[in-house]
Amino acid sequence: MLGGAGLLLAASPAQAADVSYSTECIPPPISGLPAMQGTTKVQLTAPAEAKVGDTVEVVWKTVEAASKNPDVLDLDKDTVKPTGTLKVGGAATGTVQMEGPRQNPPIPKNSAMVLPDMKGTLKLEKAGEITLTPDAYNINVSKPISTDTKCTPKETVQPGVTIKVTDGGGSTTGGTTSGSTTAGGTTSGSTTAGGTTSGSTSGSTTAGGTTGGGDSGSTTSGSGGGSGQTDFPGKEVAVHFTCTSPGPADISSKVTINAKKSGGSYALTVKTAKGVMDSPAALPAGALKPSMDITLGGADKGSVKVTGPANAEPLEQGKPVDLPDMTGTYKPGASGKSTLSPGTLTIDVTLGASKINIPCKVKGSVTPSLELDTTAQQGGASGSATTGSTGAGSAAGGTASGGGLAATGAEDTGTLRALGLVAGTAILLGGAVFTFTPWRRLRGTR
Repeated sequence: MLGGAGLLLAASPAQAADVSYSTECIPPPISGLPAMQGTTKVQLTAPAEAKVGDTVEVVWKTVEAASKNPDVLDLDKDTVKPTGTLKVGGAATGTVQMEGPRQNPPIPKNSAMVLPDMKGTLKLEKAGEITLTPDAYNINVSKPISTDTKCTPKETVQPGVTIKVTDGGGSTTGGTTSGSTTAGGTTSGSTTAGGTTSGSTSGSTTAGGTTGGGDSGSTTSGSGGGSGQTDFPGKEVAVHFTCTSPGPADISSKVTINAKKSGGSYALTVKTAKGVMDSPAALPAGALKPSMDITLGGADKGSVKVTGPANAEPLEQGKPVDLPDMTGTYKPGASGKSTLSPGTLTIDVTLGASKINIPCKVKGSVTPSLELDTTAQQGGASGSATTGSTGAGSAAGGTASGGGLAATGAEDTGTLRALGLVAGTAILLGGAVFTFTPWRRLRGTR
């Protein structure tokens, strides 16, 4: 039997028993997935008999996970770590915290999950029959970013094993100590809209524009050059966005579009509010890049893409992050008064070879931030349905190759979903969805 030091003695044989129970794992809102229902099958091993004062070891073996690893991502060797809780009942009450090593074989897509055994210890402090019942458990995956899944029983679970404890001199009610730490890993990730630097020039032309938020941006309509004016500050306008899964449902921000005339074209700089959101995950430098389609109106038609640099510093979970300034070049395609308004905002998240684009479309109407007196240029925007004069070359400039933010169409939901899973926003493991902190609404203004 187990002695007071917790050593297993040959005199007390171990017992093992299986127990199955319905399990629900809640995916993060950012994943766009419904709650997952499945069956978890656990085998518990513990001594059949022990004495008061003994410390016994309990082993939790996951015989069958509630689901397979989905057809999305191959899990690397030694990236999975489970933790869980056992309920103590009968002659004692309390819990036993269970923990397993980060140890697993490579787990291919669409194959059965293989989780390492978890262990915990319990000090016996009262004579009688003590029952041990599996309860909630957590699965942590360390790559591509650390993510946790929390799964809970959806029915009354039957005890897995019963330990007969004989009187050895103990008298208290206990049975609550645990021999392991609780849930491993950090919660996290997912995809925020980030970047910590502002005003960086990714474009092939200048940093663009004056500082944002002029008082009367939409009326500062410089002529095509006759007046000699080169800087055209836009006004700050409120914009509401609706994002495609796995992005947030709705976000709001203040946006300012500034322009600097250079020849017949304009270098654009787009600014958004500071501290637009709290980062839902710890993400490395270079993981997040924003872009926006600037909608043309009035005399000109089409759109111009502006892009921002990736976050220069790592993003801490729960800390406010800023979207960097986005830059691009607008080449007019028509002469007259042309307006520039915020359009679809896209957040590009890159983790290793995995990339996800989250488009956030403008909800409702938006007021133009800037009006310009334009003169048509060869190869200008008018008549283009999407990219206007930028073509991916001029407006996006040097940023087009620096992460290549994809077109902002939200229809590519398959890519979004798969890439979201790869990014760790919704990786299923053993019937569990690795949960990130939900997106916070964009907040604050410059």
